[in-house]
Amino acid sequence: MNWNYLEHADQLNQLINESADTTILIFKHSTRCNISRATLDRLERNWKDAEVPNIKPYFLDLLSYRSISNSIADQFQVEHQSPQVLIIRRGKSIYDNSHYGIDFSEIREKAKR
Repeated sequence: MNWNYLEHADQLNQLINESADTTILIFKHSTRCNISRATLDRLERNWKDAEVPNIKPYFLDLLSYRSISNSIADQFQVEHQSPQVLIIRRGKSIYDNSHYGIDFSEIREKAKR
């Protein structure tokens, strides 16, 4: 999985602009959480083994960049969770889920629409 790392606040505007033409996935990860690690591992395993539609994946280490995580929650009107996945299309969150609710097949289905 070729992650694009969210490390600067201005990248949020960039990915919103990109979402006009490309489906964006944001994975918010806590490096101190075993559930987050397990969920990330499962997502990356499935990503490698499956044909993935046109999704550009972004990775956010929310412990290092909590202010960006807060901006994501505000911008897309979702409650902050960790781990958390959002799918962004045309500047709006069309899917968000957290913890063991993060499901690769759901992500793939949402991205197809």
